Amino acid sequence: MLSIIWMLQSGRKLTAARIADSLEISVRTVYRYIDALCASGVPVVAESGHDGGIRILKSFQETPLFFNSVELKALVDAFKFAQGAGYPYTEELEIALKKVENGLHEEQRDDLSRQTGGLDVISPARPPSVVPLLRDLEKAVNDGRTVRIVYRKANMEQANEREVDPYGLAYDRNEWYAVAFCHRSQAVRTFRVDRITLLKPTEAWFQKPERFSASVYFRDQSEREREADGPLTVIRIEGESDTLNAVCGHWHMRHYLMERTDREARFLLDVPTMNKYLPMYLMTFGTAIRIREPLTLKRRVQEMASAIAHHYEIDSD
Repeated sequence: MLSIIWMLQSGRKLTAARIADSLEISVRTVYRYIDALCASGVPVVAESGHDGGIRILKSFQETPLFFNSVELKALVDAFKFAQGAGYPYTEELEIALKKVENGLHEEQRDDLSRQTGGLDVISPARPPSVVPLLRDLEKAVNDGRTVRIVYRKANMEQANEREVDPYGLAYDRNEWYAVAFCHRSQAVRTFRVDRITLLKPTEAWFQKPERFSASVYFRDQSEREREADGPLTVIRIEGESDTLNAVCGHWHMRHYLMERTDREARFLLDVPTMNKYLPMYLMTFGTAIRIREPLTLKRRVQEMASAIAHHYEIDSD
């Protein structure tokens, strides 16, 4: 079929017999392939008569090849997710999709509309400045340009200015982050993009570390936040599927997930980190989860719950 397309893109009309001779196939097979191409959205025209023949419309030069209905649906759904995530090139992606849709025949467009009407992505509210900031940051990453930012940390009223070398962007837990080398702290740091109030390029340039990955950096950061290297213990938690999704999706816990079923999640974590962070975090889920192992973690949660209950008993007196 690709060979037929290449032959027809010459702009000349070709008879089925000529195509068959060139490709060493039967005329019946040529017509079968032409039907398949038409069903895929390729604008092949067959004209009968003395000067007739098979040709392809010039508009096909901008038409993608062989998108089936599921692939087209996947493209449209991917656009919805990108739009919901605040992807900085949503407008360009929408234009590209329009080009794809313009290459479809009416039946394909109607089918695509039916298939994509049942999925919506609810996007969180974001400042309008985030999209241009993401574009500027990505350009700085690609160019290797140091930028000066005004950044406001959480729970801080005043923002501060600093110069950073942006290494990459990451989308995590419905937020965009810039991973950058901070000149002030002389270390790699993460900056939430929506907390950047101003960004300006400088005249300085930098060399990004070879094969740097923002996702690997996030994972390594979680590893470094362990309280100790060991000993390790297995943590078993039961609960409804949706509740376990929240536990497993926690920015710290997800890196220690070993096994997951519909009703249970198993983690492997060092004991000091477990004792310091996990009891209070798991208490926020109340009775929606049940700790099966280890016994020490279960007892620690019991002690904390009893202390809170006792506190409010005294307070009520």
